[in-house]
Formats: sequence, structure tokens, C-alpha cells
Amino acid sequence: MSVIANTTVLSNWAAIGEVDVLRKLFARIYVTTEVYEEVRAGFDEGYAFYESVVQAVAGIKGGTWIEITSVIGPAELRLFSEAPARLHCGETSCIAVAKERGWLFLSDDADARKHAQRLGVTTSGTLGCLVLAVERRLAPLETANAWLQEMRRHGYRSPVAALQEILRDQARPAP
Repeated sequence: MSVIANTTVLSNWAAIGEVDVLRKLFARIYVTTEVYEEVRAGFDEGYAFYESVVQAVAGIKGGTWIEITSVIGPAELRLFSEAPARLHCGETSCIAVAKERGWLFLSDDADARKHAQRLGVTTSGTLGCLVLAVERRLAPLETANAWLQEMRRHGYRSPVAALQEILRDQARPAP
């Protein structure tokens, strides 16, 4: 399944200097032109951590593993234009693409995720990526928790303090 990411997830990983974990998890990630413009604007405004994302798009280090795509065709354009006004263009463009192409949508924005889920789009976010990194043995739990704490220091509002809370919930049998 292809993956499209909103700025929030990219920001969290870039802020701690670990955006390459996303490449290891997914091999290739797509962003819309609107998301790339948000990243580029942030970089131009002095958020230096976005440089790793810009370089991944431009293929400066390790080839191009973040690819830019656009909202195309009537169905995607309709979804994009009919999205709730509270959502940003980056979020709505990603949701439209994910819905019509059957892609996984990465975002930490609660409103964007709820809207995407109402449309039947599969979603995940930073926490899902952290858990996946542990499950795929890209990082031990201690390292992933350290990344989470560093993200929180950079402003990520995580609903959990440690990944054990999520892993414990996943281990419980369904009622």
C-alpha cells in the first residue's frame, strides 16, 4: 500500500533528526504539492529541521524517497473542495488522494484523521510509526520511547507518555 503523509508526521520525525526512519518503514512516501509547500515555507522561515525533508524530496541524500503528487481528476478535486473548512489544504489534499487511490494517510491532526476515517481512509500517525519501528525491529522500545520524549520536547502533543501504553492495549484480546 502506498503512503501519503501530512506535514505533522514529517515535522515530528524531522524535528528529532530521524526522518530516515520513515524511509526504512515505508521505502517511499508521497506528499502533495500543498504539503511540500508547507514544508518549504517552514524551512524558508528558519525551521532548519525541515532540511532533511526537502533533501529527501530533491534526492540530495540517498535518492528521492519522498515523492510529490497532486490532486488530479474530478473525484479527487471534488473531495478536496468539499472538505470541512477547519482542515488545511495539505490535509485535505492528502485525504483526497488517499481516498481515491486507496493509500494509507499519515497525520497527527485529529480532525483530519476523523474526516479521513469517515471517508473510509486508513490512517496512522507518529505513534503508529513509532510502534511499527519497534515491531519491525528498526529500534528497540527504549529508543522509540526516547524518540517520543524528544518529539514531545519539540511540541508533539502525544496522547501517551510511553509506547508501552499502546503496546499493552494491542496485546489485550478483543472483548
